Amino acid sequence: MEKLPLLVGITGASGVIYGIRMLEALRSLGVESHVMISRSAEITLASETSLKLADLHKLADHVHPVADISARPASGSFRTRGMVIAPCSVRTMSEIATGVTTSLLTRAADVTLKERRRLVLMVRETPLHTGHLRTMTALSEMGAVIAPPVPAFYTQPSSLDEMVDHTVGRVLDLFDLDHDGVKRWTGPRRPRTLAV
Repeated sequence: MEKLPLLVGITGASGVIYGIRMLEALRSLGVESHVMISRSAEITLASETSLKLADLHKLADHVHPVADISARPASGSFRTRGMVIAPCSVRTMSEIATGVTTSLLTRAADVTLKERRRLVLMVRETPLHTGHLRTMTALSEMGAVIAPPVPAFYTQPSSLDEMVDHTVGRVLDLFDLDHDGVKRWTGPRRPRTLAV
């Protein structure tokens, strides 16, 4: 596949670590990243990590101010391999579903859909009411992939970092990017025999 960049949106939903790890993974894979960070995400970053906004910016190849609707990701002529929003808030999800976008982040997602490129939304909300589920269905029908960050316990993770890395790696699989944070399923483990 041609080396196209991946767009990364980071919203104010809890779980900013997914966006951070996504940018770190893309850097390790040599994939150019273009990040858009919502104002709410800046608050979440301060609440959930010890990182400064400048630290987050350093992880990306290109940082686009969320208010700059003239930036490259706002145009379908800017070729990308797609976009991931990690994490994705319900508000962001709803804006994308209606096509009434208010920022570069949601405009870029709308462009990704209209150009028939892969859009992956790591929606971070629970429990979900019927309106959320209907919005997800509408987005899925438009071509988006809804990928909530659900941990895989078959990997027997020994840390929160391993759980996050595995989830990020599985999302990267959706873009045909193979990251070493994924523990692949190899079949059931053999049951241990107990000594008698």
